[in-house]
Amino acid sequence: MSSGSQLNKQDGDGLEAAVDQAIAACGGDLRSTIRALVVANEFLETEVGELMKAVSHAYVRGRFHAYSG
Repeated sequence: MSSGSQLNKQDGDGLEAAVDQAIAACGGDLRSTIRALVVANEFLETEVGELMKAVSHAYVRGRFHAYSG
């Protein structure tokens, strides 16, 4: 068994628990659960985009220094 499949097996239990928790939070309605997850994903994608812009802006202004090893 590869280490990748072992990692997936270990994470699978936590993932299943998270899925059950999301479904329970939406009262068992799968369509509402999917809708909530899509909305949350869009929010996080927007947040990542804003953070990338902020880091780029800080880098250009010299407030962020690249790792030089």
